[in-house]
Amino acid sequence: MYLRELHLLSERVGRPSAYPFNIPAIRGLDKLSFRSNVTFFTGENGSGKSTLLEAIAYQSGFHTGGGGRNNAYELASSESHLGEAIRLSWLPKTSQGFFLRAESFYSFASHVDEIAREDPDVYRAYGGRSLHERSHGESFLALFENRFNRPGLYLLDEPEAALSPARQLIFLRHIHELQRKSQLIVATHSPILLGYPHAEIYHFHESGIKPIRYEDTETYQITRRFLENRAFYLNELLEEEPEF
Repeated sequence: MYLRELHLLSERVGRPSAYPFNIPAIRGLDKLSFRSNVTFFTGENGSGKSTLLEAIAYQSGFHTGGGGRNNAYELASSESHLGEAIRLSWLPKTSQGFFLRAESFYSFASHVDEIAREDPDVYRAYGGRSLHERSHGESFLALFENRFNRPGLYLLDEPEAALSPARQLIFLRHIHELQRKSQLIVATHSPILLGYPHAEIYHFHESGIKPIRYEDTETYQITRRFLENRAFYLNELLEEEPEF
């Protein structure tokens, strides 16, 4: 493990009523400890999990649009107000790793192509060809298999976005191999990824950020209830509106 604790520095918080400090989970944050090689952030959309992951990336020196320390390209999300207001405690500190965010992956792939125009050997780190020449899921797996192979800190924001359930299972194997020598922090809605054994799961909620058991996560419970009671849920959700 590398990253041990995260502290929110109250003296660096801007207006508490302004984004992102007005997000309930962030507003109640004091410190967060990391006790496992694999940590998951889970919670509803807008709960702050991706925002905090981006702040960690910022303080780690990674491009907040996605990439490592040596990636520099223009993207609207290249600043992090929350990142300026946190302190990370390391033992030992690492400069190696990667920040993956699904929503800006296209821009990162284009950045790789731009570098490759000057140095085609760059593609070796991504399976030998442009990430744009594959499906979204294939390009994600190419990144996992070829770039995620050094000890370091890997921050992944919704990596399941491009992966079918079968490929999420393949990705679990990559997580398992990588965690032997690295630390991963993953923001996800996937009940498959959250099922990785011995991981620590933090639930982002209006009441704060708290550890949670896999079986108690909303993702697990909603998915299980739907699969076990599909007809009931569909009837409740899709029944026709009464005519007046």
